[in-house]
Amino acid sequence: LCPPGVLPLCCRLPAWDRASRPPPSPLQPPGLPLAPCRSFSNNKIQVELNESSGVAMMKFKSLPVNSLSLEFLTEFSISLEKLENNRACRGVIITSAVPKIFSSGLDITEMCGKSMEHYTEFWRAVQEMWLRLYGSNMVTVAAVNGSSPAGGCLVALSCDYRIMAENPKFSIGLNEAQLGIVAPFWFKDTFVNVVGHRVAERSLQLGSLHPAPEAHKLGLVDELVPEEKLMEKAAAVMAQWLALPDHARQLTKTMMRKAVLDRLVAHREEDIKNFISFVSKESIQKSLRMYMEMLKKRKS
Repeated sequence: LCPPGVLPLCCRLPAWDRASRPPPSPLQPPGLPLAPCRSFSNNKIQVELNESSGVAMMKFKSLPVNSLSLEFLTEFSISLEKLENNRACRGVIITSAVPKIFSSGLDITEMCGKSMEHYTEFWRAVQEMWLRLYGSNMVTVAAVNGSSPAGGCLVALSCDYRIMAENPKFSIGLNEAQLGIVAPFWFKDTFVNVVGHRVAERSLQLGSLHPAPEAHKLGLVDELVPEEKLMEKAAAVMAQWLALPDHARQLTKTMMRKAVLDRLVAHREEDIKNFISFVSKESIQKSLRMYMEMLKKRKS
């Protein structure tokens, strides 16, 4: 019963085989930890599921900047799997518990000076995270409450809806080119499906990070709201999406995303080899070392 393009690991019972429930009451906004609430937490991520509304709140809490390390990616995928397999969960709001940052993207230290085996394990974890999130049966809403470059942007792009805090100091984009890195084809495909080919092409080539107002203008995020109203708006959007029958929405989502998911599933091993070949080049390792040195100087 697994939708095409989604790994069997992501599967759960289809919506029409689950207990039906009315849309969440306006008096109980989804996403808020109201009883009955089930929570689980690990080192990097905290999850609270409101079983009455069917909505989970997932908060990234990996200091200092929610970088997507191997450990973070593994915990992220496990958290998504737990929610997918919970019959009570219909949607998840993804946000950050770290001030001013949603996610800084892939952890550069995982790509610098490591073994081939490590690069393989790390990139497979990146793939798995995206396959689970982009192919999820749940409604996924990104409440972007801080800057979100590179892999952090990919997380937001992979959700069904993106709401960003209205702060011009916050930026978002796939800026890999600035580090001398080429965004993989499935990053590109996800980006194109959100903003269109021309905007994606220009942004990817320039490695652009777009301030929140510009990101909204380009369609990279769906809405801007004041920071203090971000979670309230995310809850309202979630309620709107959950008012529809699950099965119709899920089948439509699968139809829209199947080709992109299938492409990575079919070329997964080749994609890993390409990543290892690219990241192992001395010129790329030098560029990554220089970037890490720059970050150290900033901190000091």
